[in-house]
Amino acid sequence: MRVGVLTGGGDCPGLNAVIRAVVRKGVQEYGYEFTGFRDGWRGPLDGVTVPLDIPAVRGILPRGGTVLGSSRTNPLSERDGIRRIKDNLAALGVDALVTIGGEDTLGVATRLADEYGVPCVGVPKTIDNDLSATDYTFGFDTAVGIATEAIDRLHTTAESHMRVLVVEVMGRHSGWIALHSGLAGGANVILIPEHPFDVDQVCAWVTSRFRASYAPIVVVAEGAVPRDGDMVLKDGSLDAFGHVRLSGVGEWLAKQIEKRTGKEARTTVLGHVQRGGTPSAYDRWLATRFGLHAIDCVRDGDFGTMVALQGTDIARVPIADATARLKTVPPSLYEEVGVFFG
Repeated sequence: MRVGVLTGGGDCPGLNAVIRAVVRKGVQEYGYEFTGFRDGWRGPLDGVTVPLDIPAVRGILPRGGTVLGSSRTNPLSERDGIRRIKDNLAALGVDALVTIGGEDTLGVATRLADEYGVPCVGVPKTIDNDLSATDYTFGFDTAVGIATEAIDRLHTTAESHMRVLVVEVMGRHSGWIALHSGLAGGANVILIPEHPFDVDQVCAWVTSRFRASYAPIVVVAEGAVPRDGDMVLKDGSLDAFGHVRLSGVGEWLAKQIEKRTGKEARTTVLGHVQRGGTPSAYDRWLATRFGLHAIDCVRDGDFGTMVALQGTDIARVPIADATARLKTVPPSLYEEVGVFFG
């Protein structure tokens, strides 16, 4: 059997660990051959491949990013996209695809598997941790660790100048990174997309901190929205899956705080720093387990499924279950940490 492997969407710490595990077990245990597809769905769409065997995956476990490259290519929006993928898979002798990605990449895999009979197995990847049917996705732990370290460092400069520091972290539709890093980093305000925020309330919390001779840290997810306003966008452009480019809510909020409280406010946008560099030990562990179980799905012919973490076990779920809806922060969990605001 020849198995194709691709990584789509935003890069993420732990991708290489999945690739390594899939190839190592697939070759050593099952005698499979592998084809690596370049740059997400662009690879099978245009037939762009790289060699993928045991020598190719040596030494990649601790590396961030992906040795296969990634992109936000959407074959469903390309002319004859499905036909081109099926033709290229047939020409290359690829019998099954292991697709490693988030909501968009796995959404394409769902369509290919369910509607067009392409044998796909999914592996959940996103630093946002917003895929349903899995307790955690790899990349999330690394992103939270990076954001927490940044918040720790910002506390000292905020206190030195007695100014407000607004930290913008990733999170388009879900606030998992903001919630985890904000709580771990001792932030005084945490704002998430699931809960529209009141600017006056944020300013009241900030003022309360200053009365206690404390310089406040505000953590805001990029997708957070003011209660009486619209989402703040970097520009109006869309990617191949129709998503707008976010970033800017942190700077907007800092200006509002400065204007309403008279306190100096500065913004730090962590951006792509959160998903770059060496994966944490946990993400290497989880990504490796996902890869081992994904190639088992291929062996069993269990296509149209995704490997998922449920408790401490790796389970198999329909890919469609992971992409049908996003996993967002429950209101009760957000309220739980509210005691630390202000």
